Amino acid sequence: MSERGTVLVSGGSGFIGSWCVIALLEQGYTVRTTVRDLKREPEVRAMVASRVDPGNRLSVHAANLSSDDGWEAAAEGAEYVLHVASPLGVPPPKNPDDLIIPARDGAVRVVGAAIKAGARRVVMTSSVAAASAWGAPDSESDETMWTDPNGPRVDAYTRSKTIAERAAWDLIGSSGGATSLAVVLPALVVGPVLGRDFSDSVQVVQRLLSGKVPGLPRLGFNIVDVRDIADLHVRAMTDPAAAGERFIGAGEFAWMADLAAILRARLGAQAAKVPTAKAPDILLRVVALFDRDLRAVTDNLGRKLTFSSAKARSLLGWTPRPMEETVLDCARSLIAAGLV
Repeated sequence: MSERGTVLVSGGSGFIGSWCVIALLEQGYTVRTTVRDLKREPEVRAMVASRVDPGNRLSVHAANLSSDDGWEAAAEGAEYVLHVASPLGVPPPKNPDDLIIPARDGAVRVVGAAIKAGARRVVMTSSVAAASAWGAPDSESDETMWTDPNGPRVDAYTRSKTIAERAAWDLIGSSGGATSLAVVLPALVVGPVLGRDFSDSVQVVQRLLSGKVPGLPRLGFNIVDVRDIADLHVRAMTDPAAAGERFIGAGEFAWMADLAAILRARLGAQAAKVPTAKAPDILLRVVALFDRDLRAVTDNLGRKLTFSSAKARSLLGWTPRPMEETVLDCARSLIAAGLV
């Protein structure tokens, strides 16, 4: 056991979750993490060990967002809980409840277990999708904004993140206990992958490197490094000022053409398949008829939706690394792992 205390991280096999485990171990915490199936424990340990030696400070527990089993045992004795696990949203499900129900009920299970265990704080991973000005052609959002989950253009993933976060706030508010909540809302999370299981958002870089996009569509995102998002979780976990607050984790905004230019300029022959021509909106809409992954983003063609991380910077002293470093580290890790 460590003098810094014990932290439970849900979803340790995921992209953000595994980097949170690494960040906590690097800072001396004892970490418990959950997976849906203990068959994945060797994979989690291998990912973590590629960056830090956990010694005897890492344990892996079975728990599923769709079941009560395992959560109370995993949370027992934990001073902090990072609720990172979330059902996957790509490709979009035919039934929105396939995402919404496990996201909402999973948040209630994890936060409820943290409250019962007497944890000091829960940090929940939400998404900028839950703080978006849906319907506006261009906009900048901050933490004061809440997405309307019943809006006409709101997809299942966005509804699931918004409803799950609301459920967590409601449970903390009604508990009246000593457990506080902070929420991290990441933008598009990329950065170095640790294995074959990585975030849907990494597909942006992977598709560019593989040439699996019909030219360069008019899509843009605030990019943020997974290592910086892990750092933001730890800051939100320990800083007294973070209690009861939401924090957007977002770096620079870039269009797909900007990302392609970085890859071609810095990777040379390794970026030979990266497109150079712009893709007309109508072409992407036609391709999206046969590609469910692309179908989810066609509504955002040409829209500059940006997110401000001023609150995280000023209140928690958080500073994300340059976008170019993030994109290149992501690309090089995908190439090294044979994933492009």
